[in-house]
Amino acid sequence: MEMKKVVLWIAVFALVFSMAAGTAVAKPKYVWKLSHVRPQDTTIDKDVHWFADKVFEASDGQIKIEIYPASQLGDYTVVHERISVGAIEMACQPPGVAADKRIQILNLPSLVADWDEAKKNFTTGSPLMNTAAELFAAQDIKYLAAYPVYFGGIALKADPVAPGDPDVKKGIKVRVPPMKSFQLLANAQGYQATPIPFSEAFTAIQTGIVDGVIGSGAEGYYANFRDVIKYYIPANTHFEQWYLYMNMESFEKLPEDLQKVILDAAAEFEARRVEQAEKDQAANEQKLADYGVEIVPLSKEELANIAKKVRAEVWPEMKKDLGEEWATGVLDSMQ
Repeated sequence: MEMKKVVLWIAVFALVFSMAAGTAVAKPKYVWKLSHVRPQDTTIDKDVHWFADKVFEASDGQIKIEIYPASQLGDYTVVHERISVGAIEMACQPPGVAADKRIQILNLPSLVADWDEAKKNFTTGSPLMNTAAELFAAQDIKYLAAYPVYFGGIALKADPVAPGDPDVKKGIKVRVPPMKSFQLLANAQGYQATPIPFSEAFTAIQTGIVDGVIGSGAEGYYANFRDVIKYYIPANTHFEQWYLYMNMESFEKLPEDLQKVILDAAAEFEARRVEQAEKDQAANEQKLADYGVEIVPLSKEELANIAKKVRAEVWPEMKKDLGEEWATGVLDSMQ
């Protein structure tokens, strides 16, 4: 009987040891942080969680990606810089432009007119996205996928003034991102541009420093400004696209099979988003309306007139700033 007990305990210990060993093998070899700019449970939050789960499963648990929503790791400009130096591994967000102002060409106002043009130019493999990948690579950042978000618009607390006529001086001060392209855009449409960081924009509207904001679209305004705005003008100011990217060294350290896992998951991540983005834009405009924000629609003719003036006044200045020959080459390559 005693011998049977000893054998039984040996078997139990062997099983426990085996399970522990199995757990050790299953422990992730790579644990990465992924930042994004929206609150938890928003569309982007759900999408990057899908991506993280896909990578974890396809890598047999070797790669674990931890999600940090709502800019918990810092403003997107800070995160961009930290990815460049490897302090943060991944993000899906707008790119920072501090290290290379040429990245502003990705947000050039009136770059595309509609979703058909956007899908031709803002998806992986297009000349424009190849340019994006080159610009990121120069900062030790690996481009993984495009994440189209929306066509931008103008959100106001003040009553709109001739919203469809860019030649009318509005007398309205609006917050713009601290980027030359957006400052020129606001001025070209008759607004007074005031560069303010995104993190300070809500308070600036709330306290009356500005009477509106340019630089986002229905999704962003609903998520962040719905309590301080009264009007939304879908003026197609720019095409908002975020990028799934990561530290280049972190990617290149992976064995080829795990690099493929990342790239395959990223391709599917993009394809899912491209399919959904246009629908989400309409849904978010409806969310604003349901919340009590008045939507001020513009006609196709008004949108065309705005785009014509923006291209005539903003593009030449931006070309000078970014490098005339380089910028002209990029724009000429677009479809």
